[in-house]
Amino acid sequence: MKKRWISLFVENEIGVLAKISGLFAAKCYNLESLTVGTTEDPTVSRMTIATMCDDETYEQITKQLNRMVEVIKVIDFTEVSVVMQELMFIKIRNCTPEDKTEIFQIAQAYQMKVRDYGRDCILLESVHTAHKNTAIIQFLKNEFHSIEVVRGGTVGIEAVTLPKR
Repeated sequence: MKKRWISLFVENEIGVLAKISGLFAAKCYNLESLTVGTTEDPTVSRMTIATMCDDETYEQITKQLNRMVEVIKVIDFTEVSVVMQELMFIKIRNCTPEDKTEIFQIAQAYQMKVRDYGRDCILLESVHTAHKNTAIIQFLKNEFHSIEVVRGGTVGIEAVTLPKR
């Protein structure tokens, strides 16, 4: 089993996301992450899909995606140099004034943005790789009692020069 990344160019039409996620569900393939958004062409959307599977299953997935009428192009990101980032929000509740000072320092050290804060709560934004975001979550869970996490899924594009995963 190996983590696989697929990028799809698809027609920007109603139901395409449902058809693609339905393909994964019908075949019992696991979707670890799926993000989608329009491209510079409003008739085309780009999907980034992460899945964990063996070589044989992955070959089946790509063949089935290529057969779909709505799929314009399938790109295998698994062995390609790509830039990949994930958006994540972390809300830390029940903060003391000392906690807030520490959180602001942590945000600076981890290159996160403080997006909002109140009397006893801080909202952080993190745009890093999924692996780094996972490490940040683990660190914050160990330091603070009450955190809430929302992860937006990873997006990726072929690298111009150096890979960054």
